[in-house]
Amino acid sequence: MNEEINIFKCLDYIRDHAKQYAQARANRVYIEEFRKTLKARLMSEHIGEPVNAQERYAYAHNEYAELLEGLKAAIEQEENLKWKLVAAQAKIEVWRSLSANQRAEAKVL
Repeated sequence: MNEEINIFKCLDYIRDHAKQYAQARANRVYIEEFRKTLKARLMSEHIGEPVNAQERYAYAHNEYAELLEGLKAAIEQEENLKWKLVAAQAKIEVWRSLSANQRAEAKVL
């Protein structure tokens, strides 16, 4: 099994995708924060109405719905990259355990 895990491919994968994951996370956080700005801007279009009516308007607005679709896509991309990186890290841990077991077995023989 140890031969099946290419430690260098795992390390390369982590290195090569770290920036992509960071960008995906930054995009998600930005959209989450921008959602508040958009809600406030949309609510301000109906400033004379009660707050609950302003919120209802903002949440029902097409721009807000589009932003939520963007947030959904950003979360999906971030989670996809995150779990691929976690899988690469797990392979490294398996490789370490197998290597340690092989060393222990070699000492016994």
